[in-house]
Amino acid sequence: MAFPSFLSDFVGLIFPQVCLACEESLRRGEEHLCTSCRTQLPYTDYHLLSTEVNPLSRRFWGRVPVRHTLSYLRFLRRGRVQHLLHQLKYRGQRDVGQVLGRWYGHELAQHNFQFDLIVPVPLHPTKLAKRGYNQSDPFAEGMAESLHIPWYAAGLRRIEHTDSQTRKNRLERWQNVAGVFEVVDPTLIQGKHVLVVDDVLTTGATFEACAAALLAAGATEVSIAAIACADRQ
Repeated sequence: MAFPSFLSDFVGLIFPQVCLACEESLRRGEEHLCTSCRTQLPYTDYHLLSTEVNPLSRRFWGRVPVRHTLSYLRFLRRGRVQHLLHQLKYRGQRDVGQVLGRWYGHELAQHNFQFDLIVPVPLHPTKLAKRGYNQSDPFAEGMAESLHIPWYAAGLRRIEHTDSQTRKNRLERWQNVAGVFEVVDPTLIQGKHVLVVDDVLTTGATFEACAAALLAAGATEVSIAAIACADRQ
């Protein structure tokens, strides 16, 4: 049931909604992010570039065939994006992933990107139980809504628990995740163009391992998309 505007304003005075990036109070008509933060987010616009000049695509050349390599935002330390991802990953703010997924999915749809299925990078069951949710799921859900395609939370399974990737170099990251993913039900991905999504793309080792598992199980093409990409390490 919709509330009258005066009642919504009264509730907003008692429980003000704040911007998920800067934590300033939202104004009427703003949702999740204030207009200033949404305007100033560091968008990559990599979806406007060809594969040959997309700097993210180069991270996978000669390793695994990836159709599209996409990232909505650029990760900058101590910036708005880092704060957004912290809210999503550690503060239970699933709305962050959903709204960014919807916005990015809408942009990709406007530029005629087509996929058959979205699969989020999975967490190991131990980490999932501890955190309570996979931070990649809301992003997948939001993108699926705007692209009008299904998403499959259990498309991939992490069969080994791995250490955090944060302080590892590229070789260590690849060794840490090589062979740790498997496709749960190959019949659901066979013959499909699968979009794999995660919160952050750094070296691409995790995405690479997921893409390899999906292609080996019969996916015809794999593309990847992250909320944000960090500088290559």
